[in-house]
Amino acid sequence: MTSQQTAAITKNDTIISLTNSLGSPTLSKHQSSNYDIDTLAIISGRASGEHHGVVNTPVYRASTILHSDARAFETRHDIFDRYKVVYGLLGTPTTFALEEAMIALTGGHDAVLTSSGLSAVTISLLSFVSAGDHLLMTDSVYWPTRAFCDQTLSRFGVDVTYYDPTIGADIESLIRPNTRVIFLESPGSMTFEVQDIPAITKIARNREITTLLDATWATPLYFDAFGHDVDVAIHAATKYLVGHSDVLLGVIVSNERAWEAVRQTKTRLGEGAGPDEVYLTTRGLRTLPMRLKHHHENGLTLARWLEQRPEVACVLHPALPGAPGHELFERDFSGACGLFGVILKKYSTEAVRNMLNSLELFGIGASWGGYESLIIPAFPDRYRTATQWNAPGPLLRLHAGLESPADLIADLEHGFKQLGDQGPDSTT
Repeated sequence: MTSQQTAAITKNDTIISLTNSLGSPTLSKHQSSNYDIDTLAIISGRASGEHHGVVNTPVYRASTILHSDARAFETRHDIFDRYKVVYGLLGTPTTFALEEAMIALTGGHDAVLTSSGLSAVTISLLSFVSAGDHLLMTDSVYWPTRAFCDQTLSRFGVDVTYYDPTIGADIESLIRPNTRVIFLESPGSMTFEVQDIPAITKIARNREITTLLDATWATPLYFDAFGHDVDVAIHAATKYLVGHSDVLLGVIVSNERAWEAVRQTKTRLGEGAGPDEVYLTTRGLRTLPMRLKHHHENGLTLARWLEQRPEVACVLHPALPGAPGHELFERDFSGACGLFGVILKKYSTEAVRNMLNSLELFGIGASWGGYESLIIPAFPDRYRTATQWNAPGPLLRLHAGLESPADLIADLEHGFKQLGDQGPDSTT
């Protein structure tokens, strides 16, 4: 764990107490801890003493909440209580458990849950931009986020400027008097550019601009968003936090100056997450450190092997020495997940399709972060506006799952044989 992560965890005042009447971990507000982040993934957000000693917080399915008397009902919203159950949509012990765990892991001030990773993005944006405002958006952003900006925010009078993800401190030249938000995604989830987040957040702080970060790739374990002065960290829990490709869920974690705006927007939009989805995410969180280490190792093993293949022009893996963005990655990140890109030499579309169709272990499907390996063709040139995608050949995005790396390599080797049979082609 990095010193920054340690600092973030130490300053957090919402972790756990290790003793209660049942001798099991229980939630205790306003306490601090120096536990390693791997340990926090196991113990945070648990309140066994409040649930008859049950290890995992049970699933509370609720809409209506009954109050003790009429006055209690009438005054239920008078004082904001982070842990008060007043209506199912606003939170139950099930949702509080996951929110508390995410606060502990990130060192943030507050967390809210949403129905998907994309809804976490859109709620975060709507919390800080209004008609007439200007938004700076990284050009490498997840394409549904781009679609929301172009097709929804624009309808409501928000002006969006896309910027080169490698711009660093030069982003200051793009700031206008009405710039309210800078949105970051690092690494980019298709092309894996690593942004100079400290340089950008320093400028944003000086100009009183809110910074939003899609932090899904690194998870809270491998990137300390709040230690790098990000205001809002967004996580598609659908990916690594769940880890089993069977849940849709988003998490927004905010610092002290941003949390109220996020919580109010989420409430006004009537957004929430289903209790069963929340429970499965919390359960997945307990094994996140172990799974993520395996994804890290498998991803690097595949990246190193691919780097030596004659069919490959370039490997886009920030943790790989010599890869684009590696120096920034080494400075700011403490590990990598299993998602990375590979640029092939010039092969026809049909040849690439034949390769992908021949694979047995790599599934062809959207999303990532589950236990299974995935591979898809990617076409960043279709979405870029501030930058140009100039690659010598087709781009493939790989997710290294938890299978044996030797088996995954053998599968790719078989696929490359199909690709080679077609021969290099100038048509991509």
